[in-house]
Amino acid sequence: MPYDSTDREIMRFLQGDIPLESRPYKNLAERLELSEEEIVLRVKKLREKGFLRRMGAVLRHRQAGFAVNAMVAWKLENEEQADRAGKIMAGYKEISHCYIREVPPDFDYSIFSMIHVKNEERLAEIIEEISLQTGIGKYIIIRSSRELKKESMQYF
Repeated sequence: MPYDSTDREIMRFLQGDIPLESRPYKNLAERLELSEEEIVLRVKKLREKGFLRRMGAVLRHRQAGFAVNAMVAWKLENEEQADRAGKIMAGYKEISHCYIREVPPDFDYSIFSMIHVKNEERLAEIIEEISLQTGIGKYIIIRSSRELKKESMQYF
C-alpha cells in the first residue's frame, strides 16, 4: 500500500477546511498521537509521492466579485489544434479549468473552458483573444445562471 492509515487520516484532514491559526496541525497531531513536525514531514512525503498536487485557499469567486461565469465550448477544426489551444487557454488566470471531453456525435464542440470574471466586457475580451490566438472561430458560451453545488471533492 503506497500510504498507510495515518497518511489517509492526514489526507482526509487536508481535504477539509484547515484552521487559519498559527498551529493548524496541532489538534490533528494530538488526535493521531504524533508531533506537529511529523505531520509536516508526512505531508511533504505525500506531496513528493504525488498524492497531493497542491495546497491552497479556496476562493468563493461570487463573493469576491467574480459574478460572471461561463463555460465556453470550442469547436476544433482538427485534433492538432487541441494541445496548442489548451495551453493558450490555460495561460489565462480567469480560466479555472479547461478540458477536452468526449461529446455526442451531433455536438462538435469538444474543448471546454470555465471562465470567471467580474463583468461581461472582460468575458467578451477573453473569448475574442482566445479565438484570435487559437484560430478557433466557432464556440458556444454557456453562462452560469445559478450555482446548485460547489464543493471540493472528498476522497477520504
